[in-house]
Amino acid sequence: MLDLRLLRFFIAIYEQKNITAAAERCHVSQPSLSAGLRQLEESLGDNLFLRGKKGVEALPAAHYLYPHAVKLVEEARRLPELFRQKASRARLNLAVMPDLSKRRLAALLQRIQQHLPSLDLTLSDHETPADCRLTLDVLRREDEIFLPLWEEDYVLCVPAAHPFARREQVELHELQDQDFIECPPCEAHQQTLGLLACDRLTLNLVAKAQSKGLVMALVLAGVGISFLPDGLVEDEPALRCVPLAGPRMFRRIGLCYPARQTLSPALVALIPELAARPAS
Repeated sequence: MLDLRLLRFFIAIYEQKNITAAAERCHVSQPSLSAGLRQLEESLGDNLFLRGKKGVEALPAAHYLYPHAVKLVEEARRLPELFRQKASRARLNLAVMPDLSKRRLAALLQRIQQHLPSLDLTLSDHETPADCRLTLDVLRREDEIFLPLWEEDYVLCVPAAHPFARREQVELHELQDQDFIECPPCEAHQQTLGLLACDRLTLNLVAKAQSKGLVMALVLAGVGISFLPDGLVEDEPALRCVPLAGPRMFRRIGLCYPARQTLSPALVALIPELAARPAS
């Protein structure tokens, strides 16, 4: 490894074009500077300067080395400052539930970055302990506060070739005997099944999936139709989203954070900003 001190000697010689002036600039004796230059040349296996009576002339190897040496020395000079900056940066660990709208999530992260530009942000799996959670209101724990951010409507999702794909709206009774993919944890699915049961209607349950993303994969495969949040399928051209006549079905996404614990400084600064301008 090259000694940064030798690179500083080299930069001074290159810029001063004189050994004596360079030695004065580096606050070392001329013999020490010359010895350092020889050591650097031996390490690189090439001569850097042509020595003359009036000073030194940089050789091609010196012209090549100079910008790299300046960069290395400057980075080394700034290293303690960078560490101090990193140590003083606010930190926030945000656990994010899966199957969210990528556009709305990106817009939220952009707002966070704009409001706290020096934030050291970590995104974690929704099961990982974190400072706060981006999740559904129904998943709020008893010891948490829920700050609503946006809502996503549930829509009937069908493949592009399905007869419902060209409809502006589908009546509830038209779901009778349709091949349907169920997501048991989903309240919208359970609500729809309950409404159908009240009217003595049934769906043909052909598959189950434990997440919205897996439900979407089954719909794309042509296994059946299902209800999905509009934000999840907004960029999927192979699916058609059809509103269902009847009560609105939607999910509310927001920030869950501890109600009785000390919050991270970054979260304390962020909450008023998010509360003032909820996402659309």
